[in-house]
Amino acid sequence: MTTPLKDLGHVPWEAIKDSSGSAEAIPVLLHSLAWGDEPTARAALGDLRERICQYGFVVDQATAATVPFLWELARLPQVTCRVQIIHLLKNIADARQWESTATAYPKLRNYPHDYVSWERQARRAVHADLGGLRQLLAEPDVELVEAATELASTLAA
Repeated sequence: MTTPLKDLGHVPWEAIKDSSGSAEAIPVLLHSLAWGDEPTARAALGDLRERICQYGFVVDQATAATVPFLWELARLPQVTCRVQIIHLLKNIADARQWESTATAYPKLRNYPHDYVSWERQARRAVHADLGGLRQLLAEPDVELVEAATELASTLAA
């Protein structure tokens, strides 16, 4: 088995933004998800959610870069909050806040940050690991399979 999160160093976290500013804290949160006990992992996931999918529907620049690591963690049996990670992936796949707003207010397309593009990249990143989704649908954990089935429905729409 490969080492979880070994590719974290390939992402320039300090150069990209999340909802709090610099995304440089994201690797620490992902490590807490991977190796923390349940309370630690849940707290890290809460912080991570606020940074990459605030309010459950507002994504940011760092979201797409974080998604592959969420997929990786969701497949690891030792991760204590896999169901919640799948729910977060579903929220990201459903996110259309910026796209909807830009449709209603075309001037936003000229905004200095390309929020619409970040949102689309994040959704594409969730769609990119359908093999991981198939693996989760075959898990013995009923709650995990239910969450994965909800995500599969979102991705099929």
